[in-house]
Amino acid sequence: MIHRQLAAAALAASFLVLSGCAVTRGQESVGAYVDDTVISSTVKARFVDNRDVDASSIKVETLNGAVMLSGFAKNNTERSTAESIARNVSGVRSVRNEILVRP
Repeated sequence: MIHRQLAAAALAASFLVLSGCAVTRGQESVGAYVDDTVISSTVKARFVDNRDVDASSIKVETLNGAVMLSGFAKNNTERSTAESIARNVSGVRSVRNEILVRP
């Protein structure tokens, strides 16, 4: 667990350095950008750890703690599991689930 958090923090720091400390539209500070990056990275890492979710098929975007999930799921169980995982990540204020179930 600690390794995941350290990896997420390192990933967030690298995004910050590579972005030149840019703050995207709608975010109040560089700190908010870093927090959002850590949230997105943590959600993706938990998707990878969960065998019921195909992490490569689901996109995670975070803005001010609001997470949006998009992409495709094999069934409703995968879709709801992804949402549940995202809701249980520290710092997440809300989750918008736009994942489509493939027919």
